[in-house]
Amino acid sequence: MPGRSRQGYTMLELVIVALIAAVLLAIAIPRGRLALDRLSVHAAAGDVHSTLNLARTLALAGHAPVAVDIDSTTGVLRVRRGIEVLLSRDIGQAHGVRVSRTRDSLTYDSHGLGRGAANLSILVRRRQAVETVFVSRFGRVR
Repeated sequence: MPGRSRQGYTMLELVIVALIAAVLLAIAIPRGRLALDRLSVHAAAGDVHSTLNLARTLALAGHAPVAVDIDSTTGVLRVRRGIEVLLSRDIGQAHGVRVSRTRDSLTYDSHGLGRGAANLSILVRRRQAVETVFVSRFGRVR
């Protein structure tokens, strides 16, 4: 009929649109996942950085040594003075990352200097995204 308008889409049009959407998703999903991994790793590294700075500040303020224990199997950082645990931060669980380190602990003396800090590196990783937190021999975190 000459005056009748079209009511729907053909099967070919629907298949073409579905294929275009599939190709776009195949490109976007891995990039999006990598971006989310980088965000998680960056947030976790910031958390490690702030935990270490807090431990140094506590040592300076309390005029007493403060230790930081790094458990790479669980991803937990524990800040303690003697046997008293001042802070326990589960970095691995909170951010969904794995934590590895070159040393299992670090102690800040009463002057804020790091003992056992030389060459301390803490790696935070999630899939392909990795970030490293370094502690200098003077106890500074970077």
